Amino acid sequence: MIPLVIESWIWYAVTWLVVIVRLLSRRMVVGSVKKYQMEDYLMILAMVCDAVLIACINASFRMGNNLIDPTQRITLTPDEISRRRFGSKLTLIAEMLQCTVIWLVKCCLLLIYNRLTTNLSYNRVVKTVALYVLVGFVVMMTFYLAVWCRPFSQYWAVPTEHEQCATSRNHLITNATFNLSSDIMIILLPIPLFLWSNTTTRIKVTLCCIYAVGIFTIVSAFLNKYCSFTDPYGPNWTFWYIRESSTSLIVANLPLTWPFFRRVMHINTSSAGDSNPQLGHRDSHLFGNVPPRPSLILADSRIELSQEHGLP
Repeated sequence: MIPLVIESWIWYAVTWLVVIVRLLSRRMVVGSVKKYQMEDYLMILAMVCDAVLIACINASFRMGNNLIDPTQRITLTPDEISRRRFGSKLTLIAEMLQCTVIWLVKCCLLLIYNRLTTNLSYNRVVKTVALYVLVGFVVMMTFYLAVWCRPFSQYWAVPTEHEQCATSRNHLITNATFNLSSDIMIILLPIPLFLWSNTTTRIKVTLCCIYAVGIFTIVSAFLNKYCSFTDPYGPNWTFWYIRESSTSLIVANLPLTWPFFRRVMHINTSSAGDSNPQLGHRDSHLFGNVPPRPSLILADSRIELSQEHGLP
């Protein structure tokens, strides 16, 4: 119990640190918290959901649930049954919250990508991925709440009449399918923007490295499901639920922290190393400079970036 509590709240503290820096960076870029975009508020909502998720997982771990290995014969007292029943309800809530956090992060990233590609033909690709993410969430939650376990009360029955209601195996397969596939799509989405942009190679490499960290989110999601499939009655899945949600939040916010660190560290992106002064100005604006609003030319379209996003 203690390792889970310590690790989960350390993850949450680190995540909040990154989110706070992101919000400060956004304020530097847009000038006021009143000018925050929808994705900023959705990210705060995701952090609130993540806090409840961590609390539910820790409480469920402490109280127990209906994940009882059928090969083991155990005798439960009425008090233990009542406790496990409540813990099972918390597990159900934690599952829904974990899905909500992960999909809110996807939504935040897609909102940014949609705005960055507003005047580009590439915007159709972004909207297609967004539609896939939305459909995936609706299908996954519909099946989880209305199909996989009937009657619904079996989700917290102790012991449950159907193993599916305890292990949620079918739901985990559905979740893994939509989650991993959409994660891969979202990580690949910004790569053409960086490769086509008129920015320096140094900045392109930096951006690709930042977003490459998102691969760890996919690894966390994979290991999360791997633990759930190979050891459904063990405790390891609880750790990976928290690691997956935390890493996805950190990765989604990390690129937007650049304006803060640039100002604190007095970094000038239009340094002397940029041989083209016009290019250097465009790069510095991409990283969230305050003055004018030049446009970044991608292919034969124009998009305005940094005043709204402060993206590198």
